[in-house]
Formats: sequence, structure tokens, C-alpha cells
Amino acid sequence: MISCVAPTPTLGYFITRNNIALARILSIDYGRKRTGLAVTDPLQIIASGLATVSTSELFDWLKNYAEREQVELMVIGEPRQMDGTPSENLARVQQFVNRWRKAMPSIPIEFYDERFTSAIAHQAMLDGGLRKKARQNKALVDEISATILLEDYMRSQKNKLSKYTERT
Repeated sequence: MISCVAPTPTLGYFITRNNIALARILSIDYGRKRTGLAVTDPLQIIASGLATVSTSELFDWLKNYAEREQVELMVIGEPRQMDGTPSENLARVQQFVNRWRKAMPSIPIEFYDERFTSAIAHQAMLDGGLRKKARQNKALVDEISATILLEDYMRSQKNKLSKYTERT
């Protein structure tokens, strides 16, 4: 149950539950040119597409977002081949993660398997009835991929919690 909405000088207002601030999880589908972003609501129930940002502007964009919104965790897609070997983009992703961890240690960043997210995004666009021109919008594909990544991550965390509570 939500107990109150509390003001803070740097973050504006945020929702609390039993005086514990509720924060978002943000996911990153990192690409060479563009990066898709998705975010949860403060209760971490729903994942929604947030934006597609030029990768060259990503770091500053995320810092600004983190100053406006409370972010508990960032999840970044770990690019791997089907056989589990690193893809060509993994080095760039690791470089970004290392830079983030040095500059913003208060917001942890985790890797999460991103295989199939683009294919699932394309299928979701087809299933949603989007016209061919809309399906060719790479920025939209990136944002949907980030949303799928975040939904998968949230589902995996829920499954871990369920398995843990079954044992106790």
C-alpha cells in the first residue's frame, strides 16, 4: 500500500511505500547508432517504452533522466551470438557500462541476455497491425526491444522470488 508522496530537493516528488522510496528500473537496448530505452512505473509493475536516443548522446541523456526520476537499477542488453559467444557490439556495451559505473556508482547496471528481442519486437509490430512503413522505423524497433528486454528481466526476477519463497 502506498503511504505518501514525499518531496525531495533534487528529485521533486516521489512515491513511497512504508517510507521507502519506490524507484524505476530502466532498460537499455544499446546499438552502434541508436539506443532504445524502456522504464518501469515506480511500483515496478509495468514496463513501457521510453525513448530512442542517439548512442552518442546516451550517457548525458541518462544522467539527466536519473536526476529527474528515481532509478533503482539499469538493465542493459548483453549482446551474444546464438551459441553464447560475444557479438561484435559487446565491447562497446562493456565500455559504456564501465563508464557508467565510474560516473554513477549509486545506480547499478546489470547485463541481461538480449537474444531474440529484435525478432520478438518485429513480431509484436506485425501482431499489432502496424503498416510496413511503421515496421521499418528502426527507432521504434529499438524502443520495443528495450521494453521486451525489461519485461523479460522483470519476469526472471519474479520467477527467482517465487522459487525462493517456495523453498522457505
